[in-house]
Amino acid sequence: MEQFAQFVVGGQRVYGMLHVPEEHSLGGGRPAQGWPSVVMLHGFTGNRAGDHRLLPLFSRYLAARGVASLRFDFRGSGESEGDFSEMTVAREVEDTEAAFGYVRGLPMLDPERVMLLGFSMGGLVAALAAERVRPHRLALWAPALPELWLGFLRGGYAPPVIRDYGGWPLGREFLLEMPRVQPLEAAARWGGVARVFHGDADTVCPPDFGVRYAQALGCDAVAIPGANHTFDSLEAVERLYQETGRFVTGG
Repeated sequence: MEQFAQFVVGGQRVYGMLHVPEEHSLGGGRPAQGWPSVVMLHGFTGNRAGDHRLLPLFSRYLAARGVASLRFDFRGSGESEGDFSEMTVAREVEDTEAAFGYVRGLPMLDPERVMLLGFSMGGLVAALAAERVRPHRLALWAPALPELWLGFLRGGYAPPVIRDYGGWPLGREFLLEMPRVQPLEAAARWGGVARVFHGDADTVCPPDFGVRYAQALGCDAVAIPGANHTFDSLEAVERLYQETGRFVTGG
């Protein structure tokens, strides 16, 4: 079952898609306490579809295996309300908290087994949000670090106006907060069950990023052979889905 989802954060509507397994899924039918689920966070300038449909196809992959999921557009991205110029990491953490509240309130889902998956900057947001939302498990795909955006600062100062980032109105507040964002420290404080997945040919968020997150989380880092940042090959996607699916289903 797939249906549109929406919730409100700061007076703005956030839109997403909810995937719920069928009763005859490979998971063996709906558990008495409800289906386990995954909240998925997209990356910088992305949306709930992900690159080459990476997120909806993974949602369907999980649903066939007895795991529900919620994909949503952060405020200012995709179809959600808000403007991208207002986007900050702090706001995306707020959106994540609201998404967990939404999922935990659904009667067909198990409120104790809500997991969190973040891709790229969504991985950075997931690491920061984990200690607030307390996911059952945390999965990071090619997680980003703040240093990717520090180059936009000139002598420690952000531009006084909105920056045109390839047609995206990148706000000053986003750039000003980056030196203060500490996802590795937040990950180390969380201490829950986690796993990091990254491509060993990623030049955007290099493998070292994944290793640093794994060290902070005290977990394994799974390298997908030959994969770049967005896992742009059928073989890489298949391996990513298998490895992540095994993790979120308890393997």
